[in-house]
Amino acid sequence: MQGKAENKHSQAGLLNPERLKALDTWLTKNNVKLTQVNGQRRYGGPPEVWDGPPPGDRCEVFISQIPRDAYEDLLIPLFSSVGPLWEFRLMMNFSGQNRGFAYAKYGTPALAGSAIHLLNGYMLEPGGRLNVRRSTEKHHLCIGELPLTTRREDLMQVALHGLTEGVEGVSLKSGPGIVGTSAVVSFSSHHAASMAKKVLVEAFKKNFALTVSIKWQSSVKPSKEEQASSQKRPKSILPFLPPRLVRPPPIPPGFCKAVGGPITTQPPHAPCLSSSAHGPQVAMEPMALLLGLCEVFGGGQPLCELHYSHAGPEGYLYFRYRVRVPKLATPFTGLVTVLPGPCMMAMMEEARRAMAQQVLQALQKP
Repeated sequence: MQGKAENKHSQAGLLNPERLKALDTWLTKNNVKLTQVNGQRRYGGPPEVWDGPPPGDRCEVFISQIPRDAYEDLLIPLFSSVGPLWEFRLMMNFSGQNRGFAYAKYGTPALAGSAIHLLNGYMLEPGGRLNVRRSTEKHHLCIGELPLTTRREDLMQVALHGLTEGVEGVSLKSGPGIVGTSAVVSFSSHHAASMAKKVLVEAFKKNFALTVSIKWQSSVKPSKEEQASSQKRPKSILPFLPPRLVRPPPIPPGFCKAVGGPITTQPPHAPCLSSSAHGPQVAMEPMALLLGLCEVFGGGQPLCELHYSHAGPEGYLYFRYRVRVPKLATPFTGLVTVLPGPCMMAMMEEARRAMAQQVLQALQKP
């Protein structure tokens, strides 16, 4: 699929014509190309503009609880607000609706972690929140009920290489509790393993008259480096995020305001919408005042930590902060609230302003 999202299954009541039209308009306007293969619609892998190596492990996130009439025109800009996307895959059914889940892959594990912290619980539409977590990215399949006479070399050369792609290794196992022989097959990527899982049962039946079982191999444990990375990943998030590849949909100016903070006039383009060659234009008056005040009284440059906490029932988003001024014994901690905004970067900036304002007020108290 390129340019237009064709609607070949327009059953009444299943598809939202306005959402399909919005998708078509977005694809055409941004010259975005999507490819549909085996029940999934893919962007990138890599995109046309990509600077850097292909992603490694732990760079992909799994997104669930997606509204069924939400498409790439909403999802790709949202997840690109965290950082450049290497690939985005939306699972589709035959009716033309999405299946409620997708995968987003970034260039680094750190960006994937930021997407989880920033977008898990994000309200894409009233009454529903996205669930975002680290993708398991399994690379191993277990092929069961093979004949006892199966040899590793035959399986590699005759069967697997002719039926699927990305096979890196095969190991055989048999014994008590195993019917016949089982083969654990390792693949170069989770995508290659997923594609093999879809075709191998029918391929073995058609080509070798064998009925086999295929399942994910769960006994393969993550490496020590992956485990250490998962355990040591900090909860705090730096508010400076990389530039996006695409422009999110427009939002009415002034929608994202810090609750209780100063009311300032928004620039013509909100931070996440800016296309200036000099980068996003962000108003940082409270933070600049805080830095200047600390410099004047010799307190040293403040060290700020800010991370998303939770969403309140009233619709506000809560962020916790910790600001440490080197020359002061006690750090400043607190909670600020913001309204949902056009993108995560805009909301983080609003939270930073509110955080700086609270710390300024605390510093000025006698």
